[in-house]
Amino acid sequence: MRRYFLLSFTFLSSFLFIGCGYTIPTPQERAQNIQNLTKFSNLSKHIYTTSLFEITAYTTDLASCSDKNIHIYVEGDGLAWISSQRVSDNPTPVNPLALKLALQDANPCVAYLSRPCQYINSEKCEQKYWTSHRYAPEVIESYNEILNEIKNNNTSSFSLFGYSGGGSVVALLSAQRNDVRQFVTIAGNLDTRYWSNQHHLEPLFGSLNPADFSDKLSKIDQYHLIGEKDKIIDKSVFISYKSHFKDSTKVDYKIFKEFTHNCCWDEHWITILEKIPKIKD
Repeated sequence: MRRYFLLSFTFLSSFLFIGCGYTIPTPQERAQNIQNLTKFSNLSKHIYTTSLFEITAYTTDLASCSDKNIHIYVEGDGLAWISSQRVSDNPTPVNPLALKLALQDANPCVAYLSRPCQYINSEKCEQKYWTSHRYAPEVIESYNEILNEIKNNNTSSFSLFGYSGGGSVVALLSAQRNDVRQFVTIAGNLDTRYWSNQHHLEPLFGSLNPADFSDKLSKIDQYHLIGEKDKIIDKSVFISYKSHFKDSTKVDYKIFKEFTHNCCWDEHWITILEKIPKIKD
């Protein structure tokens, strides 16, 4: 029987060196990490309470963003698995890469959104929400509720950015909304069915698959950033996603030859962001 193990998180090769004296940071240490990263930034912590989850966010002063385009960054799947057979008790990321990208965005209206149960302890934090149901309809609805709350300030539009599994989230949001100006994925999982088959994994049976919404997504400007050396979500996942489109004129992408799944997006984000087409705030 194939196992649910999270290839989209690279702790097995990057930093889970138990034999060398390395241990995974505790949830408290991971939470402290995000506080350290934002300490001297213009982003402030906020908790959005939706009908199902509490979502940790770090935002600029969105009250001053009336009628402006807001950049929304959605985090990856985080520390979903401890090993190939053991689900993590807490999916808070060790390396919150989407936050690191948001911190470099010079747009005055920026919001970073974590994923369900990251940085949060709640009885609603069932493990399925960072395994089989990580892109479930109720998860996407929670993000819709957050964007609707933000839009109460008369926001005109959103540009959505999603890293890894966060790419799935922003694509699914874009398929359901009419106020997304553009969505951008960074090493994004855009065809979860293809991805799970490629890696011989059980399908994400409780989740939506962005590739199934190509008709709606074909009407939205989108840009996908792909690492040539990404062994977790390689370029074939994007190719499979694009093959679902009858009209792919709005589907743009770029392959970065030396980049992997988690390197080196944050090191070059300012330059990358400046070159993404169609971002006009």
